[in-house]
Amino acid sequence: MISDQIWPGKPFPLGAVWNGRGTNFSIFSENATSVELLLFDRIEDARPAHTVALRERSASVWHSYLPWVRPSQL
Repeated sequence: MISDQIWPGKPFPLGAVWNGRGTNFSIFSENATSVELLLFDRIEDARPAHTVALRERSASVWHSYLPWVRPSQL
């Protein structure tokens, strides 16, 4: 299950960073109370294939590591 494959990740560097096995997502928001990452399979899709709540927060940076997200994921 995908929710079992959402790991804490690291707050830096910011952005989406592929490490050869999965992708770390790190987003700065000084005022957010939650952050959701929307992932699409195709550019023409109207709805996301997956919605992932970034669970971890370090100061104002929300982050999670998704081992199943590969380069070219939208």
